[in-house]
Amino acid sequence: MFGSFKAGDKGKIIDISNVGRLVQRRLLDLGIMEGSEVCVKCVMPFGGPVMIESCGQCVGLRRKEASLIEVERV
Repeated sequence: MFGSFKAGDKGKIIDISNVGRLVQRRLLDLGIMEGSEVCVKCVMPFGGPVMIESCGQCVGLRRKEASLIEVERV
């Protein structure tokens, strides 16, 4: 889960089925899908969003939604 990741950590997305349909659709539109490698660029304080990089683009995710995405460390 992204909840345990810190800035600079890299991982591979295993499962995005736990997040809402709209977020899944948006992630797929951006090319972020199961099997994608991602890097956590920064984690905002006080429960703020998590910024991840995949395929050369940065995406901000609410921490609540990011914690629902299953990721394994690479």
